Amino acid sequence: MVDAQKDVPFKSAQVEALVVMKIVKHCSSTFPTTATGFLVGMDSNGVLEITNTFPFPTVDVAVPDNQQGHQNDASSIAAAAPRAKANIVYQNDMIRHLKEVNVDANNVGWYTSATMGNFVNLSFIENQYHYQRDNDKTVALVHDVSRSSQGSLSLRAFKLSTEFMAAFKEAKFTTESLQKSKLTFRDILVEVPVIVHNSHLLTSFVHQIPPPPEDPEISLPASLDDIKRQPAQFPPHPSFDVLDLSIDPFLEKTCDLLLDSIEAHYTDLNNHQYYQRSLTREQFKITQWQTKRKAENAVRLAAKQTPLPEDEWQRLFKLPQEPSRLEGMLNARQVEQYSKQVDGFTATVTAKMFAVRGNLLPE
Repeated sequence: MVDAQKDVPFKSAQVEALVVMKIVKHCSSTFPTTATGFLVGMDSNGVLEITNTFPFPTVDVAVPDNQQGHQNDASSIAAAAPRAKANIVYQNDMIRHLKEVNVDANNVGWYTSATMGNFVNLSFIENQYHYQRDNDKTVALVHDVSRSSQGSLSLRAFKLSTEFMAAFKEAKFTTESLQKSKLTFRDILVEVPVIVHNSHLLTSFVHQIPPPPEDPEISLPASLDDIKRQPAQFPPHPSFDVLDLSIDPFLEKTCDLLLDSIEAHYTDLNNHQYYQRSLTREQFKITQWQTKRKAENAVRLAAKQTPLPEDEWQRLFKLPQEPSRLEGMLNARQVEQYSKQVDGFTATVTAKMFAVRGNLLPE
């Protein structure tokens, strides 16, 4: 029975409210540098319960004034922190200490920060593969600091698909292997629903918070029946932000990032086309050499001489190696991510424009 439960994949990730607050605080304090940390919890009946989290230790990188090209060194080091040997030792020590105090101490994944959904890259894939190859019940939490600054929490959970895990293990992302496995950019990541869970003590505390008084004079209830007959009412707070017709600045930034991803995709496509042209040229040279060698052997056989070997082309010619299609797949997945964000941003703006369309058109 226990072995059967271990084989059941989890369907959702339940994150404690304290974990959410710790992730938000860590990511906001290090913004715009990438923040990473590891998650602990347990799997229970198909629900991955994340009960605690700890940030990875950061390494201060000195950036000289005359070298602006190294500004991303801190983000690169932080993005690769889950795979660093020192952080692996740190993570194992923390789990050992948690087991000593008898709390949930199972490794259930890691978290990272993002800016405008820009997290689909090779470093993210390698980190998740590092966790998921040893334990399939691990997840990567992505907290988008820019999206969360608008007032709504942006916290998503991802894991690598089984097909992509097998392909990444073999490290074969050629055109032939992708056609054989039918692996596309949509099959890289699998999103898991996130459920924010509050403890009963915290829920009771939230319900006991009194609302702000409407009148300056507060009339105290005389008995418990008065409280039951007239429960506390939260006053409405109207907001006029929904009537703003200006274009969201995050929409412009997302469009810029979308254009950059499309440009990177075309660069990868041009590299693959260059490989195809080089392969065609080498194959044409090999065909010419083989035709010439066959003609020479025909003449030598007619003169009753020993024919020359026809497999020397393998030593004389070297076929170009096909570049990996993994970067192109990640770029395509990132383009899809930006496209969904643009669609979400423009939905509200378009609705407002159609609402005032009658006043904008001339009579």
